Amino acid sequence: MTPEQVLSEFRKAGALLNGHFVLSSGLHSDVFLQKALVFQYPKRTAKLCKALAALVRTKVKKRIDAIVSPAVGGIVPGYETARHLGVPAMYVERQDGTFQLRRGFHLDKKTNVLMVEDIVTTGLSSRECIDAIKKTGANVVAAACLIDRSGGKAKVGVPLLSLARVNFPAYDPAKLPARLRNTPAIKPGSRGLA
Repeated sequence: MTPEQVLSEFRKAGALLNGHFVLSSGLHSDVFLQKALVFQYPKRTAKLCKALAALVRTKVKKRIDAIVSPAVGGIVPGYETARHLGVPAMYVERQDGTFQLRRGFHLDKKTNVLMVEDIVTTGLSSRECIDAIKKTGANVVAAACLIDRSGGKAKVGVPLLSLARVNFPAYDPAKLPARLRNTPAIKPGSRGLA
């Protein structure tokens, strides 16, 4: 899939939104990718994640034993990408503010893990997820996401693969352009959920 085809899937799902948004990172943007509107369609999600799995197969030379994703946004693409790779899918969730494996999920020191995320902006959730995986002793071989909206600037500590790399501007709340300063912001992301 080309980056334009990926963005087209978001447009067709009504998931490429314009306005004034507070991203999960705390940054502000006039573009928001509401991936939940994409993930409600199994065929569309399967198409995107099959393409992500194919990209991973061509770029990651090490064996992948499991996929781990950050909750909430990474659960669906993590599961669906794992299905296409034929490996188990797990996720980390916040407990006392820190990502950790729960619900009986287990990784050991011989496990090669691919971290799968939905959208990467600053890479914070990805880095936190990777840190949680490393605390188990497992080896994180790479990270993958549907869309890297940082334009390739986000650093997650391992190679980051994406179906589409875009550069939608994101702004510090203290440095908003006039067009955003004068528009009420909404926060549609998941950061801060219990």
